[in-house]
Amino acid sequence: MKSPATALAVLALAACSANEAPLQPVEQLRFERVSSNQIEHGKRVATLLGCNGCHGKDFTGKDWSDPELGVLWTANLTRSAELHSDDELLAMIATGRRPDRAMSEMPSHLFTHVHEDDLRAVLAYLRSVPASDEIHPAPTIGPKLAELKAAGEYLDSTQRVAKEGDAWPPDLGPQHAMARHIVRATCAECHEIDLKGGPAPLPGDAVRPDLTMMVPAYEPADFAKLMRTGKATGDREVGLMSEVSRNRFAHFTDKEVEAIRLYLVEAGGVTQ
Repeated sequence: MKSPATALAVLALAACSANEAPLQPVEQLRFERVSSNQIEHGKRVATLLGCNGCHGKDFTGKDWSDPELGVLWTANLTRSAELHSDDELLAMIATGRRPDRAMSEMPSHLFTHVHEDDLRAVLAYLRSVPASDEIHPAPTIGPKLAELKAAGEYLDSTQRVAKEGDAWPPDLGPQHAMARHIVRATCAECHEIDLKGGPAPLPGDAVRPDLTMMVPAYEPADFAKLMRTGKATGDREVGLMSEVSRNRFAHFTDKEVEAIRLYLVEAGGVTQ
């Protein structure tokens, strides 16, 4: 098996023909170290990346199945940690592929440029969680998902890595490099790599707004409140964003929140 670094290099080469190269070389950045403890650092990074949101607070997986979409369990990562080495798990994260098949909803395309040190900290945190529960069934393809796949409107994780594994949000210079890195690994999950949002990826989901148009309208204190509490201007609940803010983005540092805001304000001025 290729090392994680080799896997990432191969992915970058494979993706360069399908994605515009960044305006300047992308430095491998790390998330801010709030704690010197590897497990605590991994817990914060895992929370920001949404690992617990998809796999559950105890990492034992969640049932996202739907009659129209198919059987869709997220993996029991406590059992995956028993079966695979860190290098094997890192390769899965980077490629969107298990040894036996492509994964369905793992957002690996967002993690191709997350620093290996941060991902190894996530795995240290994962291995600190006691193994429990069972290994869940492999995904199946329901009629609606089959229709979306046939139309090219749904890509599995490996296909998304090939398409977007080396794509980036706007490059606004070195002063915004950390924020660009953060929003690529987090905000882009819902708002796309270009941060422009768009139609919901699956039927019934809400339209995803354009961050480069939305965020510049926020005052700094209001944006920080949204990220910390999920409350938009006027104390409004804003659907999934409110939930994600409370569960994930509340763990950003003050420095990270302000860096994200400044980056998105600048992006709004450049892209509108």
